[in-house]
Amino acid sequence: MPFEAPSPPPSHRDPRPAPQAGPTAAVDAQLLVFRLDDRRFALPAGAVERVLPMMAWAPLPGAPEVVAGVVDVAGRILPVFDLRRRFALPAREPLLSDVLVLVRAGGRSAALPADGVDGLLKRAPAAVTPAPAIAAGLRHVEGVVSLDDGVAFIHDVDAFLSAAEGRQLDRALDARGTAA
Repeated sequence: MPFEAPSPPPSHRDPRPAPQAGPTAAVDAQLLVFRLDDRRFALPAGAVERVLPMMAWAPLPGAPEVVAGVVDVAGRILPVFDLRRRFALPAREPLLSDVLVLVRAGGRSAALPADGVDGLLKRAPAAVTPAPAIAAGLRHVEGVVSLDDGVAFIHDVDAFLSAAEGRQLDRALDARGTAA
């Protein structure tokens, strides 16, 4: 698998430094393109740990609305971020054909359910339109990149949780007695 990274030590916050190469870097941007319904989104490849087949997750009482639950990945308890809720897409039950994209988000590792992954995309920084150039106040989106047959919204994983949601998630994980 092209997205394998060593497992970090258990903690709520990931001690590894956050990736610095995003779509605004001076070198070509590598983006992982994934699908939710008929929309495509992208993540900076440097933020992606790996892509796994869908697996069940457990609810996490007290977590923010945008956290669907937690999943155990090789002994690591990771929060599952609900992109459908965050982007106001219709909710649906996960399918066996879906995937979990493991990412580093806001200093922590997390799982993002997706309908599927289209692959890696390489684009020059000039090919990425920053979010403020599209619409003022566009939240959770870093930019937009053109594809051969449409566009992909580049998801800002570091801004997925607000500071208050991050604290609420930490409290819920502490109350559960697990380390994420």
